[in-house]
Amino acid sequence: MTTDRAHARKHPASGPYVLDTRELGRRPGAMLQVNRTAPALDELGVDLMKVDLEDEVDLDLRLESVAEGVLVSGTVSATAHGECGRCLDPVEQVLSERIVELFAYPGSATEETTDEDEVARLIDDRIDLEPVVRNAIVLAVPLTPLCRPDCLGLCADCGERLEDLPDDHHHEMIDPRWAALQEKFGSTEQ
Repeated sequence: MTTDRAHARKHPASGPYVLDTRELGRRPGAMLQVNRTAPALDELGVDLMKVDLEDEVDLDLRLESVAEGVLVSGTVSATAHGECGRCLDPVEQVLSERIVELFAYPGSATEETTDEDEVARLIDDRIDLEPVVRNAIVLAVPLTPLCRPDCLGLCADCGERLEDLPDDHHHEMIDPRWAALQEKFGSTEQ
């Protein structure tokens, strides 16, 4: 990790995914509701489906002060766009995922007894939600999105949508051992 990256990780910049907890205070039981819409982090998802850069992510969160830090819980929602894994028609799906994440106070027992990558930390009374939001959305995106659960897909031979073809649609299958003869002499049908 470069020095600039390490510094940025220790001191989160302000932005739509950085929450300032000074208003919350450190008294256990104090709560703060956060509702905001933020731009998508980047193209979140997989090849067939993702949340585009132009889209937004809705954060409906509750911050609760606990003895060891700030507990963030709530819902992260976004709309993913892509293609059906069977017929390649456009697909749109609303992703809504629950998150629960503890951000440890500096000097707390949790902060001192866990590795840096095990529990998130508050840095300068700020919480950086970007990794939490990214993980929630990426894990919610289906690997093989479908336009409908009963989508038939495409014909393996001609590539047409099976739903658009007649029920008796088929392709003549030639035994590969005889294909060279048919190619040389033409069809054997009379």
